[in-house]
Amino acid sequence: MLGAMLMRTHYAFDPQRFLAAGAQAAKGYANFLESQLDDEESVVFVAEQDTRIIGYVYAGLEPMSWKELRGPAAFIHDVMIDEEAQGSGAGTALIDAAIAWARERGAARVMLWTAERNTKAQRLFERTGFRRTMIEMTREL
Repeated sequence: MLGAMLMRTHYAFDPQRFLAAGAQAAKGYANFLESQLDDEESVVFVAEQDTRIIGYVYAGLEPMSWKELRGPAAFIHDVMIDEEAQGSGAGTALIDAAIAWARERGAARVMLWTAERNTKAQRLFERTGFRRTMIEMTREL
């Protein structure tokens, strides 16, 4: 459900750049995240409130990249909080958990990408110590 919400949110920001959440999006994204659970280089943490999952973070370790001109790094790929739970501190707690996980594995830095129009998330990321370093640009062909 939260994975499909992530897809719908991004698609609303820019339907040319992001995939639409089709009828099977929730199941498909849940299957994808489940496939990451056996990968020692990836982690998924969830936030619960009254036995209900209200958010998750998906992060992973990436090797050095000549293509991206960067050393090895941890990446926070997804952070999603249910709309009713936004502002509860769950997002900060999940980001902190992902950073702690990366630190325990020797990562020197944690990186993430955020949608240009996702100003709410950008404020959260800045409050948790992230700084802007790159801007993605897209041209449709």
